[in-house]
Amino acid sequence: MSARRTAVVLVISTSAAAGEAQDRTGPVIADWLAERGFAVGDPVIAADGEPAAAALAGTLHRDPDVILTTGGTGVSPTDCTPEIVDPLLDVRVPGLIEALRRRGAEQLPAALLTRGVAGFAGRTFIMTLPGSPGGVRDGLAVLDPLIGHLIQQRAGSADGHPPR
Repeated sequence: MSARRTAVVLVISTSAAAGEAQDRTGPVIADWLAERGFAVGDPVIAADGEPAAAALAGTLHRDPDVILTTGGTGVSPTDCTPEIVDPLLDVRVPGLIEALRRRGAEQLPAALLTRGVAGFAGRTFIMTLPGSPGGVRDGLAVLDPLIGHLIQQRAGSADGHPPR
């Protein structure tokens, strides 16, 4: 029997990290991952900028199968999640972010402003989701039919079995 897949949720929000705002997206993502069989703990909350970069580095050191971030993908002066994540990616999967933007823009044109990234850092799949509940909902809907296949394919097998 194979080991259980692991995931980490990283909430990038200066106000949530300071206790000034409630995180409304991290638990939603964690529940979604758990429903899909991932072992996932409580969301990690970090402020924008260097604290987020340090939290991501610590999270990557744990070698999870998946890291989903929420927050910091917009165009405000403090939004820097894509700049933190992108240099770590060995393989990029831009179609996921394109699909997220298209899906969101059907209801809210501002969804086109997300600057997220998706791809693999080593064997770990990372996707940066917006910090809004609607953006997270759209991102999870895009990932839903693909998350298992993404991990299997990166491991060398589209059917879940090791390559021969």
